[in-house]
Amino acid sequence: MQSLRIVVKLGTSTLTNGTARLNRQRMLEIAQQVATLHQQGHEVIVVTSGAQAAGRERLGFPELERSLPNKQMLAAVGQGRLMQIYSDLFDIFEVVVAQVLLTRGDLDNRTRYLNARDTLLTLIDTRIVPIINENDTTATEEIRVGDNDNLSALVANLLEADLLILLTDQPGLFTADPRTNQNASLIAQVTRIDQETWALAGGAGSQVGTGGMMTKIQAAQLASRSGVTTFIASGKEPDILARIMRGDSIGTRFEPMITRLESRKRWLVMDKPRGLVRVDAGAAKKLLSGGASLLPVGITTVEGDFVRGETLAIYTPDGLEIAHGLTNYNGDDLSKICGVKSNRISEILGYSYGDAVIHRNNMVLLG
Repeated sequence: MQSLRIVVKLGTSTLTNGTARLNRQRMLEIAQQVATLHQQGHEVIVVTSGAQAAGRERLGFPELERSLPNKQMLAAVGQGRLMQIYSDLFDIFEVVVAQVLLTRGDLDNRTRYLNARDTLLTLIDTRIVPIINENDTTATEEIRVGDNDNLSALVANLLEADLLILLTDQPGLFTADPRTNQNASLIAQVTRIDQETWALAGGAGSQVGTGGMMTKIQAAQLASRSGVTTFIASGKEPDILARIMRGDSIGTRFEPMITRLESRKRWLVMDKPRGLVRVDAGAAKKLLSGGASLLPVGITTVEGDFVRGETLAIYTPDGLEIAHGLTNYNGDDLSKICGVKSNRISEILGYSYGDAVIHRNNMVLLG
């Protein structure tokens, strides 16, 4: 079986099984499913809700106003408790997990975007399962994603995932609200998200929307535009993750609009370079052959005032623009390590963001 990168989003209703407190048995069942995928060689990233629910449980379900400070207080109390439960459950299957807290501000800022990506990819490469939640404790309204459905789609985009699986209390998207219309039928596949889809999700003027479905369609659309296939399915279904992986007809599948490669190529090609590097003939040959990262030893000159995470144009000795890529180093520091071997980066700069100036995963060839 081909190894896939999978983002699994767990909503509060799934973790609590529809009750007021976290349901350890349900969480154990999900942890076992995630662990099985992990042990099969897949790369699994979990985006979880539940911190506020864990906080309410810990405090004895206090009566509180629905204000942002109160929500942040509950999240602060509950986040550590939530992670301890996850850690204990995954320990049963000898899977190491790591907590990662993100905000939209982390994903909007280029440098913090790259830092988050580097951290998550390092965790994945080390066979550690990241468990991601929004940083509710300190995030202001201006930098909040606001819901973990859209956060999971942003993470899927950040990591160029193959699949995004949104587990919820509903079996998927229906032709009408199944809670009030017994003739409602499950929609197995959505090839294109249009106005009719939004109406079914509870769009303007609609009376058939299912609770919480709007943000899931938003997430599916964002993921679709990034080349990611999305599933909305019930977290109550036994072995739901394995069944989705087997290709069983379950839940609602949203097809990607473009491939992940096309998504990355479009973005990097269209993004205006903030600077440029010229490489020697050897480096140019390696880059054009595909699969190579750009190392500092192959760079001959650096031009422009740019910071880490911005797009650079890469030129051959003859002045031919051959690639665009995201730089791991700012302009001043890159000038200092230009032409040197990677093992001297830390010696010269006092730090290192890795051997590559531009990693092959963050580069697109223009030819």
